[in-house]
Amino acid sequence: MDFKTSNEETKTGIYLMQEGNEEPFNIRLHLARDILTIQEQDVICLSGEPFYSSERTVTIRRQTIGGFGLSIKGGAEHKIPVVISKISKEQKAELSGLLFIGDGILQINGINVRSYRHEEVVQVLRNAGEEVTLTVSFLKKTPAFLKLPLCEDCTCIPSDQSSGTSSPLCDSGLHLNYHPNNTDTLSCSSWPTSPALRWEKRWVDLRLIPLLHSRLSRYSPGSDSCRKNAFQVIAMDGVCSGVVQFATAEDCLDWLQAISSNISSLTKHNVKKINRNFPVNQQIIYMGWADEKEQDSVQDRMYSPKFLALRGSSLFKFSAPPVTTWDWTRAEKSFTVYEIMFKILKDNDLLDKRKHCFSVQTESGEDMFFSVELDCELLIWEKAFQTATFLEVERIQCKTYACIMESHLMGLTVDFTMGFVCFDAASKAVLWRYKFSQLKGSSDDGKSKIKFLFQNQDSKSIEAKELEFSNLFAVLHCIHAFFAAKVACLDPMFVESQGTATTAGFPSLSAISCHSQT
Repeated sequence: MDFKTSNEETKTGIYLMQEGNEEPFNIRLHLARDILTIQEQDVICLSGEPFYSSERTVTIRRQTIGGFGLSIKGGAEHKIPVVISKISKEQKAELSGLLFIGDGILQINGINVRSYRHEEVVQVLRNAGEEVTLTVSFLKKTPAFLKLPLCEDCTCIPSDQSSGTSSPLCDSGLHLNYHPNNTDTLSCSSWPTSPALRWEKRWVDLRLIPLLHSRLSRYSPGSDSCRKNAFQVIAMDGVCSGVVQFATAEDCLDWLQAISSNISSLTKHNVKKINRNFPVNQQIIYMGWADEKEQDSVQDRMYSPKFLALRGSSLFKFSAPPVTTWDWTRAEKSFTVYEIMFKILKDNDLLDKRKHCFSVQTESGEDMFFSVELDCELLIWEKAFQTATFLEVERIQCKTYACIMESHLMGLTVDFTMGFVCFDAASKAVLWRYKFSQLKGSSDDGKSKIKFLFQNQDSKSIEAKELEFSNLFAVLHCIHAFFAAKVACLDPMFVESQGTATTAGFPSLSAISCHSQT
């Protein structure tokens, strides 16, 4: 069955990522049709002899106008080296390929300053003389409080070092004797010539997340606590993107919808390929991830990811996506689609802070609760259940259940064409028959008994029939499924639509409901 999704999207943007308890750092996201690429900034060697060390040594000279032309932030008090946060516009050209915004200063004239506080590094640089040799390394995960520019075309605004103390949270400008009104250009003759080795700051791949069977999660693992403007993507093999953070809820939702759309498109394409190996009555309708609410919470874990698949006559629940034919035999559980009940939970039905939830009531009366990330995913699951039910009912045409009426063993057949047929189990003699349109209501005791109210076509009087079943919920769900399929058959737009169609002459599907007391 064809489920329409929005067009596959390609997007690129720069955001923040947090891994564990580390400070957030800048990353670039690139979304393609089948893969999410996460990149970080790094400085790479472009020319010269092979260079494998991440450290660089650069010698610069203090200028009469402009000083060293650098600004720094950070320090040991923030558990990082001091970081170059700005490079003056005048000196940027001379330092091109040598120093970069985001470089951590490791040594100054051979003095190891990795563990120096901010003010201590400032003092070392002040006393370094006219020429200073810096050993630096680009810090790919510079803390977010530095707010480093993502490009190097910034204009450096020097600070006055003659008054006050420097701060690791502010730019400490190393621009001694600089005067902001001086428009003279610097002489380049005194600057060091470029060495054989040249470097360039680039975005490099940090992580690649294949989107097929990947899952999205806005919630803290196992909980109903939704992250603010953040989510993570987990690949089928367990590789995690880390928590990607966005400045606004709009940006976060936009990326969620784009990634979800591409995952859905890949799933749809994959289902078509897999179905070539299955007979018509075992075709996959839809499959994907949902978080199941745990019945017995262990270690405060309220939800666990489950992979659900609607295939042929069954709903399968897996802990991981089925890849091989053998995997389909390893489902945690499976249920017959026309003997279960799917329901989208409204706001008043929600069990906790999680939204976009649905329940599946099994043939034994057990309720399973699932959560998805987006409203559009919820609608896809609703349509998938409707379609799977319709196709299976249309295929089997009838279902018979053993029952007891007035202490006699009977059989009740729910027939797609004829409606309800009750017969004696021993003689097979038909005792009564009613069309679907003659059912005017029903009630049950929540245990085993159902009372049907049928309207006699000739007399128009209401006739009550009470039957007792050993599998009450399976029967109720089956009747509901046959009604839904009958409505769909009479309304060709049913399968193509998102909602449940209604047709004149038939009772509301809610007439067949569980737990309504007799």
